[in-house]
Amino acid sequence: MKKVIHFLHLWLGLGSGLIVFILAVTGCIYAFQEEIQQATQSYRYVEPQKKPYLAPSQFRTIAEKALPDKKIHSVQYADSKTAVVITFFSFEPEYYYLMYANPYTGEILKIKDMDSDFFRFILMGHYYLWLPPNLGQPVAASATLIFVLLLISGFVLWWPKNKAAIRQRFKVKWNAQWRRKNYDLHNVLGFYAIPVAIIIACTGLIMGFQWFSKSVYWATSGGKSLTEFYEPESKGKPVLDSTTSVVDFLWKKTVAENPAAETIEMHFPETSKSTIAAVTNTIAGTYWKCDYIYYDQYSLKPVPVTHNFGRYHDDLTLANKIMRMNYDIHIGAILGLPGKILAFIISFITASLPITGFIIWWGRRKKNKKPKVRLGKKEFV
Repeated sequence: MKKVIHFLHLWLGLGSGLIVFILAVTGCIYAFQEEIQQATQSYRYVEPQKKPYLAPSQFRTIAEKALPDKKIHSVQYADSKTAVVITFFSFEPEYYYLMYANPYTGEILKIKDMDSDFFRFILMGHYYLWLPPNLGQPVAASATLIFVLLLISGFVLWWPKNKAAIRQRFKVKWNAQWRRKNYDLHNVLGFYAIPVAIIIACTGLIMGFQWFSKSVYWATSGGKSLTEFYEPESKGKPVLDSTTSVVDFLWKKTVAENPAAETIEMHFPETSKSTIAAVTNTIAGTYWKCDYIYYDQYSLKPVPVTHNFGRYHDDLTLANKIMRMNYDIHIGAILGLPGKILAFIISFITASLPITGFIIWWGRRKKNKKPKVRLGKKEFV
């Protein structure tokens, strides 16, 4: 059985090693992207003023003058020291811009084309391997699934044969020759990384495969089906006159009802049937506690949804909490900065495994080649 497992571990590793390496390295780089950008991008911050914030409709007017051929998607407010973030996003034609503005004066501080942003480039590599999404996404997800199998098979191969071998399974023999040190780095570091690496990989699979996401939800909900995301529609009758901005009205209502919110994001309706989404978050930097309210753009009444991106309640089911927490678990943000550090270390170890594994295979391949001895015109092995 171990021979079969070793054979599968070897060839699955050789087949997926490069992709796993790319996913792990991009994961390492992306782990602290928020902290790096906060420390290096001064336009994210403003001097607090004793003035009220400008309303969303005012930012819309300002922003669309700066990008007249683009359609605004949302406006996000944070604390008194943080710039407002205005998002322009579209699938067809495809574009993605972030605009940072002073919340008190409306002054535009920075316009970023996210298609040329460094961390966006890293994220696209992590999601799609820099390939077209319909090709790169299933390839990346499949490599992640293979990686889970490699972790399981690696644990079986790591398991010591007897008591005498136990001690050398838990530590690297640093005073040995480099081949032995490489072998220990692959086995020992791989063993220590297994628990967290499996969690990170499985959360990646939830985002990568619909069948995996639905299976996890079914198993954790007691057999219920996962409702896929959909956009609710507005069907009511207008209750405000045409001179009053409904988004501004709902923004003021949201601010008054959510004093503990660290961020409030207002989404403009894209069509005559779209709703207006108000998203509040009490823990900036994470997403699982976001509270999504969809308002009918005419009647201004909340439109209930049955998918997971609706209202947040403390009594959410285990299955819904897992789905909501999935991204924050994947990047380690669920545990704050210590969680991100842990995710970085495990991703770094993961990136090293294809390299140390390849060196082990290459060394054994050369070792197994028996030298030829030439006697006269004949060769003997």
